[in-house]
Amino acid sequence: MAIDTAPPATTVGPADQARTVEPPEPRRFGLGRALAWAFMILIILASLFPFYWMLRTALSSNNALYAGSDNLLPVQPSLGGFERVLGMQTGQEAIDAGGAGQPINFWRYLFNSVVVSTLVTAGQVFFSAMAAYAFARLQWRHREKWFAFFLGGLMIPAIFTLLPNFVLIKQLGLVDTLLGIALPSMLMTPFAVFFLRQFFLGISREVEEAALIDGASKVRVFFRLILPMSSAPIATLAILTYISVWNEYFWALMVSYTDRSRVLTVALGVFKSQTPQTGPDWSGLMAATLIAALPMLLLFMVFAKRIVNSIGFSGIK
Repeated sequence: MAIDTAPPATTVGPADQARTVEPPEPRRFGLGRALAWAFMILIILASLFPFYWMLRTALSSNNALYAGSDNLLPVQPSLGGFERVLGMQTGQEAIDAGGAGQPINFWRYLFNSVVVSTLVTAGQVFFSAMAAYAFARLQWRHREKWFAFFLGGLMIPAIFTLLPNFVLIKQLGLVDTLLGIALPSMLMTPFAVFFLRQFFLGISREVEEAALIDGASKVRVFFRLILPMSSAPIATLAILTYISVWNEYFWALMVSYTDRSRVLTVALGVFKSQTPQTGPDWSGLMAATLIAALPMLLLFMVFAKRIVNSIGFSGIK
C-alpha cells in the first residue's frame, strides 16, 4: 500500500492576497552625513566668497574702503565705481570719489571683446568641424597616425606659440587690430577637433550611406546632415570657445597698443594702472571686473547642463 507523502494543499485567503509591503525605514542622519554636508557647504561658500567680495568692493566707496577693510558688508554703499567705469562721472567727480579721473572707453572695449570672441568662435567651430569630419568619416592613408600627431598639440603649452604668432601678425601688418588678435585662434585647435570627432563617430553610418546612395556628395552630407545632427556638441564647443577667448589676456596684451583694439581684459589692467594719489581705485576695478565677468557667468549658468551632457557623451574624462 503506497503512502502519500505530498504536503497537504493550502488555500490562500484574502488576507494573504492583500498583504502589504512595509515601507523601508528612513535613512538616519548620522554623523557621517552631517560631516559630508558640512564639507560640501564649506566648499560652496569658499567658491562663492571671491565673487561676493568682488561685489562688496564694487558697491563700496573707494575713499572709505581702506578704513573698513575688515567689514564684510559694503563700506558706505555707493554705485560710484560702476559710474566711473561706464563713463557717467566727470573727471573731477571721479577724483573726488577716489578714482584716477582719467576716462575709460568701456563701451569700446566691450565692443572689441564681442567682435574678437565672435570671430574666433565662428572660425574655430566651423574649421574644427570640417577637420573632425575628415578624421571621423573620410578614408585616407595613415588617418589615425595623423590624428594622433595632431592631437599631440594638446601637450604644447600655449605660451610657446606666442612669439611665432606675434612675428607672423607683425609681418602681415595686423598688429593693433582686432583681426590680428583673432587670427591665430580662428582656424582650429586639437581639443575642438577631438571633441567633435568623438561625436561624429557616434552618428549612424547608415544615415550617411543612404544620403550618398541618393546622390548627395560628401560636402552636402556634411552641411545638410552631419552639422544639423551635431547641433548640441557644436553649441557646447561654441560656448566653451567664446568663454575662453573672452578671458584671454596675454596674447591680446601683446598685440593691442591703443583703444581701437584693446579688449576688456586688457582694459582692466590699464584701468588698474591709472592709480590716483590715494591708491588704486579698487571699487572701480572690481566694478569693471564684475561687469566683464557677468555675461560669461550668465552664459555658463544657462547652458551648464548642455555642456556637461555633451562632454560626457564625447567620452572626455
